[in-house]
This record gives sequence, C-alpha cells and structure tokens, in this order.
Amino acid sequence: MHSPSPYICKRKHVAIPFLFFLLLVSGCTGTLPASPTASPQTIQQVQTSPETPVLTVEPTSPGGITISAIQDAGHVSPFENQPVEDVHGIVTVIRADGFYMQSRFPDDDPATSEGIYVHQELIPTIRPGDEVLVDGVVSERVFNGDPANDLMITHLRYPTIEILSRGNPLPAPTIIGQGGRMPPTDVIASQTQGRVMADGIFNPYASGLDFYESLEGMLVQINNAVVVGPTNRYKEIVVLPDNGAWAGTRTHRGGIVIQENDFNPERIILDDALREMPLVNVGDYAPEPIIGVMDYTYGNYKLQPIQDVAFLSGGLQPSDPLAPVLPGQLRVATYNVAVLSAQEISSRTKDRSATLADHIINWMASPDIIGLQEVADDDHVAGGRDVSADMTYQGIIDAILALGGPPYRYVNIDPLPGQDGGVPDANIRVGFLYRLDRGLSLVEAPHGDAQTPVIITDQDGVPTLSLNPGRIDPSNPAFTSSRKPLVAAFLLNGEPLYLINNHFNSKGGDHSLFGAVQPPQLNSEVQRLRQAQVVHDFVAAILAIDPDSRVIVLGDLNDFHFSAPVQTLKGDLLHNLVETLSAEERYTYIYDGNSQTLDHILVSQPLYQALASVDILHLNSEFDYWVQFSDHDPVVATFDWE
Repeated sequence: MHSPSPYICKRKHVAIPFLFFLLLVSGCTGTLPASPTASPQTIQQVQTSPETPVLTVEPTSPGGITISAIQDAGHVSPFENQPVEDVHGIVTVIRADGFYMQSRFPDDDPATSEGIYVHQELIPTIRPGDEVLVDGVVSERVFNGDPANDLMITHLRYPTIEILSRGNPLPAPTIIGQGGRMPPTDVIASQTQGRVMADGIFNPYASGLDFYESLEGMLVQINNAVVVGPTNRYKEIVVLPDNGAWAGTRTHRGGIVIQENDFNPERIILDDALREMPLVNVGDYAPEPIIGVMDYTYGNYKLQPIQDVAFLSGGLQPSDPLAPVLPGQLRVATYNVAVLSAQEISSRTKDRSATLADHIINWMASPDIIGLQEVADDDHVAGGRDVSADMTYQGIIDAILALGGPPYRYVNIDPLPGQDGGVPDANIRVGFLYRLDRGLSLVEAPHGDAQTPVIITDQDGVPTLSLNPGRIDPSNPAFTSSRKPLVAAFLLNGEPLYLINNHFNSKGGDHSLFGAVQPPQLNSEVQRLRQAQVVHDFVAAILAIDPDSRVIVLGDLNDFHFSAPVQTLKGDLLHNLVETLSAEERYTYIYDGNSQTLDHILVSQPLYQALASVDILHLNSEFDYWVQFSDHDPVVATFDWE
C-alpha cells in the first residue's frame, strides 16, 4: 500500500487510518519547488471540490523530531509504533521501495545514528540531495532474514514527504577506521545475555553489535579496504579497513582467523543491493575509498556501496605443492569435494574431476589414502531411487590416471535415499580412495551396508571389524538426517591401520554472530556433540583392545578445533593435527570473511609420535566462488610408518 505521489501530498496534524489516507490522497497532483535554492516551504492540500485537489505552499522551518532522537542509543527506537512529524534530513540513497535520509544537523553523540530508512513501498521519485521533511510511523522490522532471530531495522512507514530544496551536497560519510571511528576488534556483544531488547545496555565502544547499530542507515567510508572474504555466491565481499593494520590475527595469506573468544567484529561485509560486486580474492585491495550506507540483512550488518567498487589484485596464488612421499612414509588427506557427481562432471563446461585429479597429483603428491566428503549420487540431484556413486568414484580414478597419477581404488557404502541430509536428492556420503601401488590393502571382512552397524571384536589382541568397510551405529539418533561415519581397516606392509571418515551435521540453524540473541545459540551443536561422542566411544573400543593401534579420524566436522564437539571427539585419546599449526595457519574454510577450520585430522598416540608434517593446502577457500573447485581446502598429514 502506498501513495502514488508521497512527496506531493501532505496532511498536517491529522491522525487517520492508513487505508483511508490512501484513498484520500490517491488523486493528488501538484508541482515541486521551482529552484534548488528555494526557501523551505510546506506543500499543503486544500480541497476545493471533491474531484480536483489544489496545492498551495506556505513557509515553515524544520522543527520536528530528529533522526538521532528516533534512533536513540539502542537497537530499538523509543518511538516504535508512534507517529512522528517533520523529520528533517538530506536524501542520501534511493532503493526500489524507499530511500535513506540523514541529518543535516547531527547531534554530538556517536552512539545515536544520524541515518534512517524511509519505506515507501514504491519506487521513489525524489533524488539524492533533496532536503526533506517526513511524517510517518516509526517501525522496527526485519526486511530480509529471519524475523525470529535477526535484528530489526528502525525505519519510517506510511511516509508523507515535503521537499524543502534540491541539489544539496550529501552529508560527509563517517569513516570506519583510522581518522574516524574505530570498531571493537574482539567483542561482538559485550553485555547482552539473551535477546537484544530496547532497554538493554548499549555500548558501541566495546560491542561490535552496538557499533554498527550506531551507524545504521548512515553513509560510511572505508579507506584502503583489503579483502578477507572473497566474492561468494551471494555476491558479497568481506573487507577490513586500513589494510587490516589494526585488525586481529591475520593469516599469512591476508585473511583474518577466528579465535576461541574473538570472531572479528572488525570485518565489514560489502553487499550488492545497490551496486554489482566484482569477483575478488583474499588479499585484493581497493585503491579508492568505498562509500556506502550501513544496512542489515540476513543476520549481518552490511555496507551497501553507492558507487562502483574496484579492486586491484593482491596476487594470491594457490599454496605451494607438497613434496613427494618418501619411502617408508604414509600420507593421508581429507577433502570435501562439494557435491561431486558423475552427472555433474559430464554436464559442466569445466570437468571438476580433472580439477580434483590435478589437486591430488600435483598439490598433494598423490596421498596413500584420501577421505572424501560430499560424494554425490551418479545422477547428482535427479532424485531417482538409485543412490549409487560408482560412476562418480570411477570418474575421479580415471581422471587421476589420465593425468599420469597412480592407480586408486574406492571404498564406499551407499546411503538409503534421503536419509543423510545435505543437498536434496544428492545423497552425499563419505568415502575413501586408496592407492594400489603402495602396499595398502583392505582387511578382509564382509562389506557393510547402510543399516548394519560395524562391531569391534578382540581377535588375539587385534581390534577386528565385523564389516569392512562398515558404518558406525547408523541407526543412532545422533545421525538422523546426517552422514553416517564410515570406518575402514587397512593393512600397510602387514600392519593394521584404522580410518574413520566423518561429515558431521552442518551449522544450519545456529543463530548468527550479529543476530538478536546474544551470545548466539548454537542449536546444531547438540547433534554434533552426540555424533562426536559416538565416534569417540568407537575409537575408545579399538584402543581398549590395543592401546598402540594406529587410528585416524578425519573429515569435515563442521566445527572449530576449540569447539565442544571437536574437543569431545578428541578427548584424551586423540591428537588434533590442526593444533600443531600456528594460529595464522589454522583455517580450511572462510565464512563471512572469517577464516576457520572445519576439516580435521585426528590421530592416536603412535601416529602422533610418527608425524612428519601436516599441511593445509589453500586451493579454494580464499578464491572467488566462480573459480573454486570446493569451498573447503584439503588437509594433508604425512607420517613415518617405518
């Protein structure tokens, strides 16, 4: 619902239902001030006949409520659901259903935003630089996102607009960073415990959540922006101001790493609502200031640039290739291959199996065993009842051979249709590739199926699997709508080796870092904790029979090395090899500009003592989505076996 000409028709000091107001003004016509330098004037409607309204003008001066008073120092306006009049400002940015305006005469309190969105529900006909007075109703609303868990945007609804002058310069943008306002660099929400409320403590100096709220709807400027989150499929880019000079822990390659108590509130997301975003990689940088309006969508504050944004290349290259495996060594890798299927391989312009083969041969130096996650049906997402991935695995093996790599064999158990979560109808699962020319073989045992749990027995002091490969407790509620762990026992030069491949449930359903509930509720963590406990107990059963067993637990655990699920999995039985790396190196994935580790290799004590090296090969996560093979980077560990 809207008025067809909101900046023309203005009714003063009359409270009427909006539907009646809509009918009343639906025929209004009139003229705008003749000159950009015209003095302030009110355009009033004088009804001379039922059919033909006539507009007259009379002098006035801005004297209503200020934008900063409406915004106040808080997340919810004290004027919520109340009508306000003569809100004065300069139009800064036009959107499809409204516009932003900003105070011409700001107050001296940096905690109160000087900008506000005016929601017209139609394409505005005013222009940036127009000086206006606006009547409307103060409202709080989630425009794009989850109304239950996201913060609301303070805005004006049902507006009537009076143009005072045109062609005014826009208010100077507020600089974020050096020479302007410095955001917190380690705390997102300092005081809130529970839902962000109108009467909560508000501290933009200590809380990133409050800092960006204090800039809501305002023009802001970022100088010397450097990319820490590459262009994603939503066409968002994440940057740090001032080339990240004052930011938290940076990676050696230009990103920014999360820590247990620091999720980097200094990150700024550039969104594409007003301008198209270019394709960029981590380390690319903007030579010119970026100016935009501070917005909030889908659980994050986002800067909407009002001018085209250009970046220069930072020269990012993939990680250096690994050296070949030495005689007497064992190399193991884990790699999430992002819903790879035979159907997808054959239907894409770029053969993803060839890219994977290149990564395996030329960067990982052909590991002995590779744990793969997100291997999909041969038909990708066609939705048939056949969940076989035989052609997908064979396509990878053939691609490796075609590039001159060694022979591999695959280990797989097909899931039941629609039971393992992930992309609908893809039936993603975990599996292994293992080399046939390095003395590796599977221990002989019946091949498992989707529903039968593998049992461990003691055969003369050797932990023995009833099925090989087998699934660990697949009917356990911990794995409902999630991937089931796959265990396989190998012999390497006659010595047993146990590998467990995992893809724990995703973080979908968790509250966002900048959401309305603080600290964020990690709803998905409950299931991962249960999954971690099941796998931990399975490892414990192996080690109870032979404490010197060589056990490797790997995969996409969908959580951080310091998280409760990964710590539960680790317990006092395993060592997480990611923790042997420096803080700057601990990342396999980038989300909202935060470099983080989701992919892990954990090992029992004998393998930990035999560790020669562990590497995370940065081949994907730091590059724009269009060129990524996967959104995860592989982890590779090398051990001295003999």
